[in-house]
Amino acid sequence: MKSDASNQRQFSCLRRIFFPIYNYELKKVIPMAFIFFFILTIYSLVRNVKDSLVVTAPNSGAEVLSFLKLFCVTPSAIIFLIAYARASNSLSREKLFYATLTPFILFFGLFAFVIYPHLDFFQPAAERVASWQAALPRYKWMVAIVGNWTFSLFYILAELWGSAIIALSFWQFANQITKISEAKRHYAFFGLMAQTALLLSGSLGSSVSKAQASMGANCSGDIWGNSLRWLMGLVVLFGVFIIIIYRWMQVYVLTDKRFYDADDPATGAKKSKAKVSLMESLRTIFTSPYLGLIAILVVSYGMSINFVEAVWKSQLKLQYANPNEYNLFMSQFTFMTGIVSMVMMFVGGNILRIFRWFIAAVITPAILLILGGLFFAFVLFKSHIDFFIQHFGADFFTRHFGPSAKFEALLLSMAVLFGAIVNVIVKSTKYALFDLTKEMAYIPLDEEMKVKGKAVVDVLGGRLGKSGGAGFQTMLFILMPGATYFNIAPIVAFAFLVVCAIWIFSVKRLSHRIESMASR
Repeated sequence: MKSDASNQRQFSCLRRIFFPIYNYELKKVIPMAFIFFFILTIYSLVRNVKDSLVVTAPNSGAEVLSFLKLFCVTPSAIIFLIAYARASNSLSREKLFYATLTPFILFFGLFAFVIYPHLDFFQPAAERVASWQAALPRYKWMVAIVGNWTFSLFYILAELWGSAIIALSFWQFANQITKISEAKRHYAFFGLMAQTALLLSGSLGSSVSKAQASMGANCSGDIWGNSLRWLMGLVVLFGVFIIIIYRWMQVYVLTDKRFYDADDPATGAKKSKAKVSLMESLRTIFTSPYLGLIAILVVSYGMSINFVEAVWKSQLKLQYANPNEYNLFMSQFTFMTGIVSMVMMFVGGNILRIFRWFIAAVITPAILLILGGLFFAFVLFKSHIDFFIQHFGADFFTRHFGPSAKFEALLLSMAVLFGAIVNVIVKSTKYALFDLTKEMAYIPLDEEMKVKGKAVVDVLGGRLGKSGGAGFQTMLFILMPGATYFNIAPIVAFAFLVVCAIWIFSVKRLSHRIESMASR
């Protein structure tokens, strides 16, 4: 490998910026990038569908999301983590990948082609669920989760896809076969390739929703059901592609010592050691300050972005009550995220190569702190505008903007657009810098900590981040009966600022440890 690299050591100026991969490395890097591409395409498709299903479901709303994340997704993540840790002790790395991926793909296919067309059989009628909610007003949103249980299950698995397949299965695979010296070049390219998945998934989602809406205007039929079958059919197809490419790499790439050497401590597996129990792994992980700091980063991102998204999605439900329209907007949002992310990947890749780890890692929380703070300020200011119109300026605004309802609709559209812009920029920065710097932080760890430590941090830590934000909001709703997101926005905004501050402090602490380990 050294000879190959030395023959191609110098890149041209443009290639160093846009494609810093040696020719001999393409056999390894390109298929890995395509695996990531299809994994993220599936994630984007099911993520848009899950919100469209749950938020617009009968007797449901954006408030359900907090309860789902706290009481359903987090316990499911813990169950998955236990099953994964046990499976990792008995299955090979390749079989573990297949065993993790296949159940998700099967369910998404069954949901669209079997469950959704027969909802009357699988779920209670909307009228019955409404009567249960009337009888149990304190548990209104929990009743909605149970009453729409197939939608809830889809939401849970779609959420777990991000933790189980992206954060765990793919990045664990990448970290095991990649050296630190390669990561700075390869990981930025993986991220760039993956952002094209956002463009594809956004285009597919919006095209399918538009096509079915157009057909529905001329003929009878279930518009949203047809969209689901098309989208989940693509999910199954892309899942098959992932398995084929992964298997090809096992046979034709990882058997080449230029790309993976089991005896090389930089990329290969460490010396075999006795298998340890899950509790022993957890004990080791939770007493590791290094992994603890990575976990704080993951939890902080999950909580802070959840605070922003929850308020934003409550506005989306008001503007797009139809699931097909909701999915259309979210698909367009995904497409725009892909465009901005591709730009950010070029910027982020060069930041990774030029600056220290700390600079690259602190950009995401800094941007989220600034833009998220502005979004909360807009939400609070919007409520003051409504109050001003109702009490002082009704005549003025009626003369200049028309009926007050029209102006309220304008404010709603502005809130939806501003929230979308904030989320696009933050998620693009997250894909370009946060994900890559986090994965680089795992590389110095030994094999045991890479596998089980990463499982705990990314799967459980990621879920704790989202459920922590959801739990905080759920507590506010319980303590303040009848409250809306606008009522709790000041409290949520304060919590958001605190979490961002902790995140930035932890990045600084972790950077010291990474630099210390790298200098050994």
